[in-house]
Amino acid sequence: MSHIAILGLGNWGTALAKTWLDAKHEISGWTVEKDVYESITSNSINEKYLPNVKLTNLYTTMRIEECIDKAEIIVLALPSSVILDVVEEIIPFLRPSHVLVDLAKGLTSEGGTISENIIKLLRTKEKLNPVAVLTGPTIAPEVAKGVITTALIACNDEAIANKLVQRLTTEHLILHPADDPLGAELWGAYKNIVAVACGISDGLKKVTDKGGDNLKAAIFAKGFSEGCLLLPELGAKPSTAFGPAGIGDLYVTAASPYGRNRTLGEKLGTGLNLDEALSEMHMVSEGVSATFKFHQKLELMGLKNKFISILKKLLDDEIDAQTCITELLN
Repeated sequence: MSHIAILGLGNWGTALAKTWLDAKHEISGWTVEKDVYESITSNSINEKYLPNVKLTNLYTTMRIEECIDKAEIIVLALPSSVILDVVEEIIPFLRPSHVLVDLAKGLTSEGGTISENIIKLLRTKEKLNPVAVLTGPTIAPEVAKGVITTALIACNDEAIANKLVQRLTTEHLILHPADDPLGAELWGAYKNIVAVACGISDGLKKVTDKGGDNLKAAIFAKGFSEGCLLLPELGAKPSTAFGPAGIGDLYVTAASPYGRNRTLGEKLGTGLNLDEALSEMHMVSEGVSATFKFHQKLELMGLKNKFISILKKLLDDEIDAQTCITELLN
């Protein structure tokens, strides 16, 4: 049995809490959302994010130092926009034995990936805690229900990855160690961009006869092939594209009705602009920030990627959804 602290009780953090509680681990969860805290402490249910999931024996707090006090493993189930701020907040309470597991994937405005910036921040504060990345095709409601799911734990230290896999694998959540955290994280962020584009096809299908599965398959194939060419230029190992962190995660994020990035794309496909689409969602769509940050990084590197730049034009309200899809495939 391990003591695991989960920072962030959105749908993914809550699903992991349920999974590891069922595996008899001791779990503490931290949230800044008062309604989430009250719902779990009063009813053992996260009504906001996973209302049909019972969270028996989940210790929940709004004080971050309480959450990590007894933990061995700290899981960062946080949006990319706030994760570095939260890491800075926990630094005074970190012990050398703490291992951090990052669930957020992407590039930061400071440059580099989120996990690279977490490590950099820790080292500037003279903290040597290891950091791993957990990523793969992991739709939260299915994980919470016990659907068999595979994912990677990637870390530069192979021994740490293996240890985490041994500790965190359950009957239904099957984890594998990997040694390409950079590639795993790049694919984990890039797949959100492709999922937004695939969702546009679903939106077009709702309001016109121009959307459908044929179109979504074409967008998916285009996005995957573009990723196979682009991400190795940013440091990913080519083989990572063909595992759970690459095509596996890309497929489920682009196809599942639960996928928030696909859902955002669907709203854009019906004719809403970005602000209107975001106003109808209560979960963060990482594909938006990923599109802008990848575009910014590629510009700085002197690289071009039409898939990303065309989707950015739609998000900037420079073209409509039909034009976006036509340009993506041409």
